[in-house]
Amino acid sequence: QIQLAESGGGSVDVGGSLRLSCATSGYTDWRHCIGWFRRYPGVGLEWLSAIDGIDGSTFYADSVKGRFSISQDNAENTVHLQMVSLRSEDTAMYYCAADPGRCARSPLESTDFGYWGQGTQVTVSS
Repeated sequence: QIQLAESGGGSVDVGGSLRLSCATSGYTDWRHCIGWFRRYPGVGLEWLSAIDGIDGSTFYADSVKGRFSISQDNAENTVHLQMVSLRSEDTAMYYCAADPGRCARSPLESTDFGYWGQGTQVTVSS
């Protein structure tokens, strides 16, 4: 059973940075696609980024390309999402998700992932 736990959220000023972490457990290799999503209150999930654990390929939504960077730390079984130049519209709940195998394509959708964390809140204030 794959388990995911997000951390690193918090409050930051416009223009600031945060690094979100997704600690993974329950599997013994990196043959998974790990993605990041966010949800605004009352709105569906928006896919942000993903990393293919098999070859390290990374994928980004146009809305965050150039500001967000995804990486994986195999030693710590953790996937990070580095966010810079944060805007007020980045305020949301952020989730990581996982699914066995390759990342299907870009852009990805929430239905491409079977395992989810509980989320971490990011608030960007002006």
